[in-house]
Amino acid sequence: MKGYIKLRKEILGILNSKLSHKLTYHAVSHTLDVLNVCNQYIKREKIEERNAKILRIGALFHDIGFTISHIDHEQLGSEIAQEMMAKYRFEQPDIDRVKGLIMATKIPQSPQTYLEKIICDADLDYLGRTDFPEISEKLFEELKMFSVVSTREQWNHMQIKFLEAHTYHTNFARKNRQPRKEKRIKDLKNGTGIV
Repeated sequence: MKGYIKLRKEILGILNSKLSHKLTYHAVSHTLDVLNVCNQYIKREKIEERNAKILRIGALFHDIGFTISHIDHEQLGSEIAQEMMAKYRFEQPDIDRVKGLIMATKIPQSPQTYLEKIICDADLDYLGRTDFPEISEKLFEELKMFSVVSTREQWNHMQIKFLEAHTYHTNFARKNRQPRKEKRIKDLKNGTGIV
């Protein structure tokens, strides 16, 4: 699978130049965070090279649809992935797997394969991490920009609902992210959450 480095450079270039400044959460920093978490899974679970590249490409592409619209961005992202990967002569089965990874991150998540489970957990890894308050604040700002929420009270209610509905898919995330996420729900319900 040649072409990964060039493809990565082009994707990051597109994200840097075309993502709206209104996207305080769905920014390049989020894509790089998801890529970093995927790299941790690759290392920890000794994922072989071909699958590792598929996962990395999926992480890079998973929110590229936001460069066009915040509505149905996963579908738009998979269309962009099809076009760009074909340009770099990736084989169609590999392109299809990357498109599957992108579509798996659509909320509510419904991953079918192990790589899809990893990318879904990487996408929402922060829900069970110590940097949750800062990242959550970025999402609050973004949703205010798009008039999805207007008050912190609405936001906290939305957070509780989302956190309760969300489930992690990998053993690692269930063991290492779920407990902190559970505490966060409790804190938000008690009004002691820092969000």
